[in-house]
Amino acid sequence: MTPDELDHFGDPLGEALHQLRMCGVFYCQSALNAPWGARLPAMPGCLLLHLVTRGRCWLSTGSGVGDGRWLQAGDFALVPHGLGHSLQSDLRAPTPNLFDLPREWVSERFEILRSDGGGEATQMVCAAVRIDHPVAPQLLSALPAVIRIEAAELPPGNWLQPLLQLLADEARHLRTGGEAVITRLADILVIQAIRHWVQHDPTAKTGWLGALKDKRIGRALALIHRDPAQGWTVASLAQVTHMSRSAFSQRFTMLVGVPVLEYLTGWRMNLAQVLLSQGLSMAEVAGRAGYQSEASFSRAFKRVHGSAPGRLRRAQSGH
Repeated sequence: MTPDELDHFGDPLGEALHQLRMCGVFYCQSALNAPWGARLPAMPGCLLLHLVTRGRCWLSTGSGVGDGRWLQAGDFALVPHGLGHSLQSDLRAPTPNLFDLPREWVSERFEILRSDGGGEATQMVCAAVRIDHPVAPQLLSALPAVIRIEAAELPPGNWLQPLLQLLADEARHLRTGGEAVITRLADILVIQAIRHWVQHDPTAKTGWLGALKDKRIGRALALIHRDPAQGWTVASLAQVTHMSRSAFSQRFTMLVGVPVLEYLTGWRMNLAQVLLSQGLSMAEVAGRAGYQSEASFSRAFKRVHGSAPGRLRRAQSGH
């Protein structure tokens, strides 16, 4: 591969973000008057979004002192790890389980929540979404417990306000195709929130995210992500990044946190999980994950995930 060909990789981080596609789990439009509160249970594998369109609320994951934060009208919060957390009109408001509160079911995945305590009004649009892509485990593990974007810190004419207004409008009127529009907007909001955090938080310059932005290691990661079935070796990846084998191996491990072949296997197994959930045959999954036989694929999968791929498929089918 020539240097000119390598230049076509452009932005490996942007490419990883481009792969994200949200799968809606549920959406909720809330019209609340203080005092009010709700506790959201942990939802492993989901990202939780909270968009405040009027008033304010207190968000806390309960992880310790200094954990809580106010969300004002126009603010947006992303809870990327599906952690349990609470929302309140004030710190004294009780927080019953969200799913114990009365609500109006509009569709299988959309609800309207109302509470009239007679006090200050707050309106919100909330969503729980899932990412089914091999990039998800790597990306989500690099993110903090909560990403908060304040409208006040964004420049005039920023991207957040039009998106919030469009999403709130879709949620309020529930037109035909509204759920599809809301899901696509959730895609954009999550990606924009991650981009904002990457640009402004120093911790985003280390680990896997930092490695993606490294000129040489980012190229190696892009190659693995694009073509995991290729018979990559440390030597072949070092060659295309114009580094010696030892220098490449050392730098990859330092930036990514694991040796290159361990990362390659992990990426292949994440891909295999997604493909299995989509109903592909075992032979096709094995081939697309870079294995010559189902037996070798099954052994690798069990070594990484602790169970055979067939067992995972049956569990997902039952779920």
